Amino acid sequence: MKKLLYLGITGIILYEIAKVYFIMPMPGSQQMNSIDIAYFLHTWRWAFRIVFWLMIIAGCTTALMGKRKWITVILLMAAGAVTYGTNYEMAADTMFYQPSQVILHNAFQNKVQDDRLVIGVEINGEAKAYPIQFIGYHHQVRDVLGGKPVIVTYCTVCRTGRVFEPIIEGKPDAFRLVGMDHFNAMFEDERTGSWWRQANGEAIAGPLKGQMLPELPTTQTTVSQWLKMHPNSQIMQPDPAYQAKYDSMSRYESGKGRSALTKTDTTAWKDKSWVVGVQAGKNSKAYDWHKLLKHRVINDRVGVTPVAVVIAEDNKSFFAFEKELGQEFEIRNDTLYAQNNAYNLLGKRVSGEGEDLKRINAYQEFWHSWRTFHPDTQQY
Repeated sequence: MKKLLYLGITGIILYEIAKVYFIMPMPGSQQMNSIDIAYFLHTWRWAFRIVFWLMIIAGCTTALMGKRKWITVILLMAAGAVTYGTNYEMAADTMFYQPSQVILHNAFQNKVQDDRLVIGVEINGEAKAYPIQFIGYHHQVRDVLGGKPVIVTYCTVCRTGRVFEPIIEGKPDAFRLVGMDHFNAMFEDERTGSWWRQANGEAIAGPLKGQMLPELPTTQTTVSQWLKMHPNSQIMQPDPAYQAKYDSMSRYESGKGRSALTKTDTTAWKDKSWVVGVQAGKNSKAYDWHKLLKHRVINDRVGVTPVAVVIAEDNKSFFAFEKELGQEFEIRNDTLYAQNNAYNLLGKRVSGEGEDLKRINAYQEFWHSWRTFHPDTQQY
């Protein structure tokens, strides 16, 4: 019976550690293609726990009557501590909480600094901006914009934001942060328990594997630049309950974070170098951040699509546009010029003739993240 106790304790400790290991940033875990193993361990968690704890209970009586019962007590405490720690202290959704309320102010009432970075979204004429300093801690913020439910997501380890409609099979759903895969945040939907990747909204495990969440167009820019383009926008304000967490994020967006997971490489094409990734159809390309700062405008092609990638005067706000073949852009005072036409940073024509420019979603991202989720990407 003692053997059952020892096998049960060994089993529960190894199981609980393995369940967390594959979905948290531990040595070697995020380099593996282990999502199927992780999901299997998660799905059958109660079966594993019941079996191992029944073995422990069956062996306890004999062991506690022996001369070295203190060893049994220590082993039981260790099993309990590991179980508690992995399911509460190390669980993603208990490390990063949702805001108790989403506080939004207009430009007049806004208290977020003008040079802070935001993920901005406009739907049906309504615009809102969510500071990276806040959503970087929360990982997702739920809101309603233009009459639609949205989840504004950010992964600090990938350095990238996405906004999705939380719609699954035509119905709105709720999501919780469950861990990460290949250093990218994962969310679990409430209805089916499927796991969804933050970088592209794809279900990578569970009943809905292969499905995609509808993604919405976004802009990463400064507060001041966003308000120039959307003066009636609302800006998310800090939830007072998490001010200490926001303070710890204050250096992150400028690339001065100290964590090995979120620090910035200062030279090009290293794992933690910044790139701007652009997707056009099935083709993608990455642009080195420093080269963009130097050129201000890069006229290029992504696959067969002519594009212009632009950085504003604030050296923080960036945009990408689809353009006509042969069209060459330059930028002056945050206005784009091509031949006899001029456009603002929304792509709206301010002089000349012809159509407005078509915006393309562009993402600032760590190079290791962009190349992982766009394995066929080109480098500019």
